[in-house]
Amino acid sequence: MSSRFDPHSITLTPYLFFTGKGGVGKTSTACATAVALADSGKKVLLVSTDPASNLQDVFGMELSNHPVAIEGVPKLFVANLDPETAAEAYKMKVVAPYRGVLPDSVIATMEEQLSGACTVEIAAFDEFTTLLTNEDLKSQFDHILFDTAPTGHTLRLLQLPTAWSGFLDESTHGASCLGPLAGLESKKNLYSQAVQTLSDRAQTTLILVTRPEHSPLMEAARASSELKEIGINNQLLVINGVLTSYAAEDPVAIGFYNRQHQALEQLPDELKAMISYSIPLAPFNVTGIQSLRNFFTSTLSSTENQQLVDVGISNPSLATLIEDLDTEGIRVIFTMGKGGVGKSTVASAIAVGLAERGYRVHLSTTDPAANLQYIFGENSNRITLSRVDPKVELEKYQKEVISQSADTIDEEGLAFLEEDLRSPCTEEIAVFRAFADLVERSEEEIVVIDTAPTGHTLLLLDATQEYHKEIARSSGLIPDSVQHLLPRLRDPLETSVVIVTLAEATPVFEASRLESDLKRAGISTKWWAINQSFAATGTTDPILSGRAHAELEWIERVNEISSGHAAIIAWEPHEIAGYEQLKALAQSKSILDRKGERV
Repeated sequence: MSSRFDPHSITLTPYLFFTGKGGVGKTSTACATAVALADSGKKVLLVSTDPASNLQDVFGMELSNHPVAIEGVPKLFVANLDPETAAEAYKMKVVAPYRGVLPDSVIATMEEQLSGACTVEIAAFDEFTTLLTNEDLKSQFDHILFDTAPTGHTLRLLQLPTAWSGFLDESTHGASCLGPLAGLESKKNLYSQAVQTLSDRAQTTLILVTRPEHSPLMEAARASSELKEIGINNQLLVINGVLTSYAAEDPVAIGFYNRQHQALEQLPDELKAMISYSIPLAPFNVTGIQSLRNFFTSTLSSTENQQLVDVGISNPSLATLIEDLDTEGIRVIFTMGKGGVGKSTVASAIAVGLAERGYRVHLSTTDPAANLQYIFGENSNRITLSRVDPKVELEKYQKEVISQSADTIDEEGLAFLEEDLRSPCTEEIAVFRAFADLVERSEEEIVVIDTAPTGHTLLLLDATQEYHKEIARSSGLIPDSVQHLLPRLRDPLETSVVIVTLAEATPVFEASRLESDLKRAGISTKWWAINQSFAATGTTDPILSGRAHAELEWIERVNEISSGHAAIIAWEPHEIAGYEQLKALAQSKSILDRKGERV
């Protein structure tokens, strides 16, 4: 087992970057580390460039993009930068010279290319750079902490020489993330210096934060390898949220402990080789200075202060959600949410629920780990299955684009195009094309897909379609099936997107952003599914019932956003596998325990 994470007993560099997938506790870990270092007499600056950051809630005070002294923690200063605002301003600046010069459809394409996650990434890196290359600022602090880190994709883009040649006017494949780098030539040397600082073991430590669960551990392993490839080798692993003791008579706590233990036993090889630390599961939301000071120590064992939290939730069940989809006559259903929230399980349960109502259903997954034949066994005569492999689709799309551009660009341009085609936006476009073929089946079957395209992807496709119409030529990269699908997705009588989240701050915030992005693209959502809820289990374990109580404000928040259309699904002690278990999940009318008693 890893030793307990204690910032006082670890030699730390001047710059500390915390990274990990949404909801693993990056911000909590960064804030608690900052408080611990300041309490030990170090002068500390904590910086957030994470759009999902809840730093203001954590510290209970207004923050700005300038360092603010934190009351109650002498020597701690915090700055909350907003890369989305910076990205918006940046977009306006890049597009301005072309307005009135180029056709509106070209402007629309440029604007949408500058509206995705990649632009926010570049804007965030721009903020990092300003701080990382500010020697005066560095001399004022012992440690500067960042509660998020640039991705390998962003750093690789910045290292390519063609990144600095301005907006690629010749790029017509329509999924470009090159736009974000336009007009940054003047900062080339600063960016180079920043990348160098990130790679310097004496100056920078990358702290990978994860949870003892399969999906976050796999993501941490991927991020670690990707960043090592570009020279960021000084890495520490912090496993947050470890249940160290539990109420022996509570089946939920026993199941939770066993699942964590199993995930840690199957630690990916990349992580086994790393220096690793653990942080115990906190039975509370981490807000306020005292919570931060208690964060690294288990403040409540699972055998003391035992009292059941009466959560009093009355949300509809998944069965109600499925019944509504049936009543509305929906033919195409997407589940949407960030990684690790259980989209595949919810999609599978919806498919089974509809099949049990007599419909023929086609279920498609993009999860390479999902063994659908194993999940459904022999009971799937009403369900047909398929898998869309994002890697295969991406490769197919990349080859298509590169073969069309190879004759017109030089070697450096090709290297840049290849890196651009590794972006998350490009993968979405490639997967979307595969979805379009699947949705054509919805005349005969209800189609359920466990991932949805983002609003940005849809608007990018819209803009590209208009662009190609305007110049009366087509790259051939927008097949007819995609053109037919765009209007169908916007028809609420035919298509429904179910937003899947957990009852925690970051997953709810990120899901809200996904929903807003869909609205921007003209797609409305009705139902949310709050998955893996401890509040719905009736657990008597004090730590887990503390977590259940902490969920309530986020359940309430989702109820407000969804106007009460938020189905709640209890955390399951065992991994859901097999048609019968999915059927039980889909048909549960209320929050019941395994004996059928109200909890």
